[in-house]
Amino acid sequence: MAAQWYDANISIPGCDKNMPGTIMAMGRLNRPSIMIYGGTIKPGHHEGNTYDIVSAFQCYGEYVSGSITDEYRRTVLRNSCPGAGACGGMYTANTMASAIETMGMTLPYSSSTPAEDPLKLDECRLAGKYMLNLLKMDLKPRDIITERSLQNAMVVVMALGGSTNAVLHLIAIARSVGLQLTLDEFQKVSDRVPFLADLKPSGKYVMEDLHKIGGTPAVIRYLLEEGHGKTLEENVKLVPSLAEGQQVIRSVGNPIKSTGHIQILYGNLAPEGSVAKITGKEGLYFSGPALVFEGEESMIAAISENPSNFKGKVVIIRGEGPKGGPGMPEMLTPTSAIMGAGLGKECALLTDGRFSGGSHGFVVGHICPEAQDGGPIGLIENDDIITIDIEKRRMDVKLTDEQLAERRRKWSPHLTKLQQEFCISTLKTCKLHQEDV
Repeated sequence: MAAQWYDANISIPGCDKNMPGTIMAMGRLNRPSIMIYGGTIKPGHHEGNTYDIVSAFQCYGEYVSGSITDEYRRTVLRNSCPGAGACGGMYTANTMASAIETMGMTLPYSSSTPAEDPLKLDECRLAGKYMLNLLKMDLKPRDIITERSLQNAMVVVMALGGSTNAVLHLIAIARSVGLQLTLDEFQKVSDRVPFLADLKPSGKYVMEDLHKIGGTPAVIRYLLEEGHGKTLEENVKLVPSLAEGQQVIRSVGNPIKSTGHIQILYGNLAPEGSVAKITGKEGLYFSGPALVFEGEESMIAAISENPSNFKGKVVIIRGEGPKGGPGMPEMLTPTSAIMGAGLGKECALLTDGRFSGGSHGFVVGHICPEAQDGGPIGLIENDDIITIDIEKRRMDVKLTDEQLAERRRKWSPHLTKLQQEFCISTLKTCKLHQEDV
């Protein structure tokens, strides 16, 4: 874009990370830009059951717990993804598409129109027309992505029950246009915005259902009417209201949860903060002994062998942060295994990694500092008592400062997976060289 001096940019991303990446690039370049979301997938159907990508992950937990057969598991896998499009619930892709539309960086309805719907092609055709308007007005991303539009994006994320990944993505988008967002600002929005959308992973419906009842613009209009938005009236004043009698979006008077599902927790286990996804269905308090795993692979092996051992435990998966992962991978397989095994209300899961938008249950991620940096999560041992209190916004291990300090003195960082692979590769190379000699 910059090297060739293009006047404007229309980008078509379609999944979790490339959408915020696209918006960050637009913000840095700051030339007239429109994002077209590739669109959501439709749900799969088989013998009266409805499936999506998380069904495919959760059925593994059901299988290892003995509640379904391998044949049924394979049936779920074959019917979970029937066509093109991003994962169908209010997972990370649909969360970010909704947030970006709310910011004003897409045409209305972009986030809720399914990938295979003919309206998506109409959107592509209209993008050129509206790009000419942006060029005439010289309206650039930094004119659109403002403190107010970011606030509106956070409001929609909370109301729709969006992914915890929205926290780090919106912070990064803000920085790309020279603005600052903090963890505490997300908490302030969460405190005043109710959780309204009965969408997967914790609910019943998928993004296609939201499309059928009026789409994201109708949700924005409803939130404005209830006093939860700012300066969006021009975009949605002609948009039809949510469909009469629909059940996808609850009323403000009858929310799924009276405050947002994203909660920012601190405590001696997360002195620099953490991000919890609490819909209220899993409770607001959990306390139990720690069950510690170095990486998700060892946790998956353990739950496959003995799911009942996880009951009542606070499961710790560490070494999955930005440095330790490296790259901060998503813990979708662990959370899906827990939910599939029927343990969603019987254990909690804490990690210095991230969660997929499809993760649900009593889950807390983004724990800072991460284990690789010597954070307290790296000092936890099996059977340490950990308490998560959502109402107090605290997450603590029952250890004194002196006990933590003593463990820190003895602590040394683990080799990351990348470092381990490098060492193994080097040893193999040396062995081959010795054999040749």
